[in-house]
Amino acid sequence: MSVRRVVPDIHTDALEENRTFYGLLGLEEVMNQGWVMTLASPTNPTAQLTFMTEDRTAPVTPDMSIEVEDVDAAYAAVLAAGAEIVHPLQDEEWGVRRFFTKDPNGRIVNVLGHATPRRDTTADD
Repeated sequence: MSVRRVVPDIHTDALEENRTFYGLLGLEEVMNQGWVMTLASPTNPTAQLTFMTEDRTAPVTPDMSIEVEDVDAAYAAVLAAGAEIVHPLQDEEWGVRRFFTKDPNGRIVNVLGHATPRRDTTADD
């Protein structure tokens, strides 16, 4: 299974302050939904931090996110191993497919993949 990136998710009520502080270290905002913001290095885009006031589509705020190449395969592997699923596999409106699981330390892990656009097979080419 191919991992694309691992990102710590930091629960905070200080999105603006974190953007300013981590900007001093060279991180720039690459995504902001108002409740979740990701900062990344412009020279190494997989070096990221995510800050969340909450998770608006899940029952808990994750502790980390792991982007994988095939989220459906990861979900099947986690289910087969009997690990606890905290939030079911689903597509999100911002273009990711994800689920949450609990690791052996009790940490909530957001496992995600970027959704691939579905081709409309009813349209004329």
